Amino acid sequence: MTPAEPYTHRGTPAVRAMVEQAPATGGLALWARHRDVAADELDVPVANDGRTLYYAPAFEALPRAEQVGRVAHEVLHVALRHPQRQEALAGVVGDVDEELFNYCADALVNATLGHLDWLALPPGAVTLEQVLRDVLQEPEASAERALLVWDVERLYRAVDDRRGGAGRRSGGQGGGDGGAGRQQRPRPRPDGPRAARLRQLGAGAERDLCPAPADEQPEAEAERTRTWSERLLRAHASDGAFSMLRGLLADRPVPRTPWEHILRTRLARGLARQPDRSWSRPSRSWLANRGRTPGGRRIPWEPGVVTARRVPRLALVVDASGSIDEALLARFAGEVAAITRRSEAELVLVIGDEQVRRVAHLEPGCCPAAELTFAGGGGTDFTPLLEEADRHAPDQGLVLTDLQGPARFHPPWPVLWAVPPAWGDVQPPCGQLLVLGDTPAATTARGGAAP
Repeated sequence: MTPAEPYTHRGTPAVRAMVEQAPATGGLALWARHRDVAADELDVPVANDGRTLYYAPAFEALPRAEQVGRVAHEVLHVALRHPQRQEALAGVVGDVDEELFNYCADALVNATLGHLDWLALPPGAVTLEQVLRDVLQEPEASAERALLVWDVERLYRAVDDRRGGAGRRSGGQGGGDGGAGRQQRPRPRPDGPRAARLRQLGAGAERDLCPAPADEQPEAEAERTRTWSERLLRAHASDGAFSMLRGLLADRPVPRTPWEHILRTRLARGLARQPDRSWSRPSRSWLANRGRTPGGRRIPWEPGVVTARRVPRLALVVDASGSIDEALLARFAGEVAAITRRSEAELVLVIGDEQVRRVAHLEPGCCPAAELTFAGGGGTDFTPLLEEADRHAPDQGLVLTDLQGPARFHPPWPVLWAVPPAWGDVQPPCGQLLVLGDTPAATTARGGAAP
């Protein structure tokens, strides 16, 4: 592969046509990278890895209108961060079928471009209206309204009804810097009816999403996502009726901080050793002035500071009921081990469902793997779990759960409820809600009822 000089790649005429027809939204193509590749490096005319568009020689043989349509399609994949969001979703669910995800991303992009008469979509292109009608069997809705509701993660979760155990299925395009072969390919899971219908619908479509570049760090990716989101909004507002976007898409990328960073920051603040006041000894400034002002007046007693303080304690309540996904438990177990290694807090681990199943005490910096195995499988009642945690007088509490159960006890200490995205709209009974997103997971935090 050889990098093309600016504006001399195979897609240059198509980019020029996009800028002429829709200067602002078409100009999004100028922010993406473009590279020509050899015929044996790519088995589709054009593909992308979320950062770069790759053009095979077959691209030049396409009609001009289809060239424009394909470049506009790939540019929106880049702007919407679809390859990166696929990787982020895989980090949450552990098993993303890349073919199904590609069809879902294509459906949204094609629905966005479907109103333009100066470009042509390739034959067999999957649209959002088709997926809603033929796959999800929902009442037919206009593309404008559907684009305000569906994003790629929600659409993928709706169509992925594959059966069987976990195991990531891969096999994306290998062109470009995407780093083909980075992912393992275990046995595929059998399709459910919705996944089978989507594969049949997309049988004539081409796979154009390459794996995201391997060198992307979470902080840098969050900044790129923020930048692309702002570009999309500005471009759409500037083009008005000539915009390539039908409306403000629900699929617009939203920059989020990885949930692990939020969790570690909150725990570090809540469990940091704070100096205590000692009323039995004066402060250094009081002693230095001998308790008097320069004019000889007495100054009020000022207590000293005691640096020694007991080790803070964190109560971790793990909901091990039958509704909790094992992949989420495993992911959380790894985060707990990391918190224990990095913090100075004692950890009280309370595991249970509708009753307390096990209580373990972990010292700072010590987290045996045997202690991070969770057993349960029954119903959910947070009341006995929180009461057990309260008996250990923690400074802060963290609950991993789906919040599908009662909590009749509201502890006096701060509580952080960590829930997966499917239950992100549930109101916590007390404390604050931490939604484990799709990035490593995207995350938001909200307050609950006062304890």
